[in-house]
Amino acid sequence: METRLTLEEFRKIWESILIKASDEYETPPEVIRIEGTTISTLGNFSASTGKGKSRKSFNVSAIVASALTGRKILNYEASFPEGKERILYFDTEQSPNHCRTILRRINKLCGYPEKMDDDRISFAFLRERSTLERREIIELALNTEPEVGLVIIDGLRDLLFDINSSTEAAEVIGLLMRWSSQYNVHIHTVLHLNKGDDNLRGHIGTELNHKAETILQIKVSEEDENISEVSASLVRDRKFPPFAFSIDEEGIPVLEENYDFAPKPKRESFNYEEMPEEEHRKALDKAFEGASKVGYSELIDRLKAGYEVLGFGRSYTILTKLKTFLVEKGMIIKENKKYLYNREFHYVQDESDQNGIVS
Repeated sequence: METRLTLEEFRKIWESILIKASDEYETPPEVIRIEGTTISTLGNFSASTGKGKSRKSFNVSAIVASALTGRKILNYEASFPEGKERILYFDTEQSPNHCRTILRRINKLCGYPEKMDDDRISFAFLRERSTLERREIIELALNTEPEVGLVIIDGLRDLLFDINSSTEAAEVIGLLMRWSSQYNVHIHTVLHLNKGDDNLRGHIGTELNHKAETILQIKVSEEDENISEVSASLVRDRKFPPFAFSIDEEGIPVLEENYDFAPKPKRESFNYEEMPEEEHRKALDKAFEGASKVGYSELIDRLKAGYEVLGFGRSYTILTKLKTFLVEKGMIIKENKKYLYNREFHYVQDESDQNGIVS
């Protein structure tokens, strides 16, 4: 096999990679914990994963805010050694405006003025940079910022040209390992899950599973789409209890106290097309109680409340389909941008027309 190293280069590398029984090493500082479980140490890297719109960036904001304040935020408790208290945050996906929104959200979580610029965090947007430039910018920033302890890379996929290349995936994970070790930082990155399952995307996901210290999974609750659940997909320490958060009116993540993670019984089937007239009438009477004409958002909220009377609480997506069905069948009438209840509807179900409607 042809080698590219000279004998002198090999000897230097060989001496640097040899491990001896007499060697003494310091235990890496534990910098981020959840309920007493260590999820991050200096010299290692971890990840937040989840499908689109699962609120991964909100979760990362809480980690960063805890690192800046030293306080418990959501369930994260961060503590970095003296001299390693700065943070580098790289976003590869969002516009400058959205990045500023994230930075202001971090300020709110910290209890700081929304528009305050904290010298301890440098936030860089890399969306407009090439793949190689992104890697080089991160490397040079680490090389010139010795006091950095936490590095966020929101968009690991954008450090690759081809997500389906196993060679390139191994190269990028190699960068994370080298950066975290050489610069003595903890790197927390973000990677999407496949749309069809809960597997990490591409070869980079496979490599991440093999090499990461911790992988957090963020998913939207099946019971309430306004709530996101955080659990350990992989953790080298013992697993921590999962927790959940929602987003308050200020746009910041808030811990859902006493959230029930117990498996929920399977809900009764809800086929609104086969419901008898009296059931629809009962739900709509409740939905339009005290109202004549309502806008779209209020209509969805009222349909949710009305059909829950029958035990059919459903997601926003199902409720929008129900709204379309009700309008098509004349049970609800749309006038301009308002909706009103047609109390004179008559819903016919027979063999010739299972979904017929006579007004």
